[in-house]
Amino acid sequence: MTFEDYETGDFFDEMFEPSGEARPHYRKLLERYSRLDKEDFDRKRQAVDLSFMRAGITFTVYNDDRGTERIMPFDLMPRIIPKSEWEFLERGLKQRIIALNLFLKDIYHEQKILKDGVIPPSYVLGAKNFRREIMGIDLPRDIYIHVCGTDLIRDDKGNYLVLEDNARCPSGVSYVLENRNALRRAFPNLFPRAGVRPVEHYAEELLKMLQYINPNPNRAPVVGVLTPGSYNSAYFEHCFLARQMGVEIVEGRDLVVRDFKVYMRTTKGLQQIDVVYRRIDDDFIDPSVFREDSTLGVPGLVSAIRAGNFAMANGLGTGVADDKVMYYFVPRMIKYYLGEDPILQSVETYLASEEKDYGFIINNLDKLVVKSANEAGGYGMLMGPWASKEEIEKFRDLIKADPRNFIAQSPISLSRHPTYADSAFEGRHIDLRPYILYGEDITIIPGGLTRVALTKGSLVVNSSQGGGTKDTWVLNSDE
Repeated sequence: MTFEDYETGDFFDEMFEPSGEARPHYRKLLERYSRLDKEDFDRKRQAVDLSFMRAGITFTVYNDDRGTERIMPFDLMPRIIPKSEWEFLERGLKQRIIALNLFLKDIYHEQKILKDGVIPPSYVLGAKNFRREIMGIDLPRDIYIHVCGTDLIRDDKGNYLVLEDNARCPSGVSYVLENRNALRRAFPNLFPRAGVRPVEHYAEELLKMLQYINPNPNRAPVVGVLTPGSYNSAYFEHCFLARQMGVEIVEGRDLVVRDFKVYMRTTKGLQQIDVVYRRIDDDFIDPSVFREDSTLGVPGLVSAIRAGNFAMANGLGTGVADDKVMYYFVPRMIKYYLGEDPILQSVETYLASEEKDYGFIINNLDKLVVKSANEAGGYGMLMGPWASKEEIEKFRDLIKADPRNFIAQSPISLSRHPTYADSAFEGRHIDLRPYILYGEDITIIPGGLTRVALTKGSLVVNSSQGGGTKDTWVLNSDE
């Protein structure tokens, strides 16, 4: 495979310097790929695609007439992060999740950060996912966000920036593990030479974290994964993680609450369950407290948590930290709770509900990226510079009707990575979602999920919008 015709363009390229020389941490990989002929490379790609199909490594796209179940596109060229760069990211991500957890405990108890005027109370108390129903409930170990997927991008100078925090039900980690398996099978001799840090211990760390928040210390915890069921877009992942941890996967109909304790229905009768990794949103988790029409949740679950007999990861109410308006305030949280400056920088953000920002946003929609506060997966977003006049006018009306529900950011020229497309390697934009586990220690799987916008020129990396994934390597050294 040759890179002679590869062009970095005016972007920060992860693999090549502007001069065209490979960056030090990519040189071993480049040497290996350069020895491959195209036929051999295509055979490896086909073998990987076939293995994904056989393993059912899929995701679901809603509202698509062409069908809902898709094989996750996987690019055979991995993204590589050198040791020192990863250590910097780890420090920044740990700082961020500590501050977010302190924030959540605070707003569901004393609300000091609001009383001290650091964040205007209306933004928190009026947030769609702020749950008054759990005010005053103490969670095991005071942890709310047990699993966080923080999205990172790099700008045109190679600086890492936080794009958003996924603090409710971050998905995608199953693809991290399957991508690694696939690439290891395709290049079995490459990994020992390259010095790649392992990711296979993720499920072990996840189980350890779930056991750590066991609210019943006098008994060995029974753990499960709580799923909405097979129609959920991440159902493959729910089953995958339960299997990897060796625990039960359960739906709401499998659980029942008796005397403020939660039990699983089994063929041998009821069995108490202590902790679940839940993949159901708050709205649907307990119909006796939240949406009464929910058939996915379990009546009485919140009362079991309040009684201290049952724990969930992530905790109830974490969705308020997912609110894109809260993203704007995270640097203030870090300063307020930790007395530190943020290690990782954020993208410059404007709040449509702030008078000083509102006019700027309304008058510059064609130059900005606009996001709905509580949407995900690339939905509810306006890419102003590439949008039609109709799309811009639609968002102008939406913002005027509900300014609190929108933020705006200047477009970032995302870094690119060589990606196989149309029989050659071409630059495609990427991001990175590391997975942070908050238990007895804070553990971050080395690397995370690199998502890639497979459509030429596109900045949208979400799988539901035509994106794919890459294996992400973190090295034991800087080259």
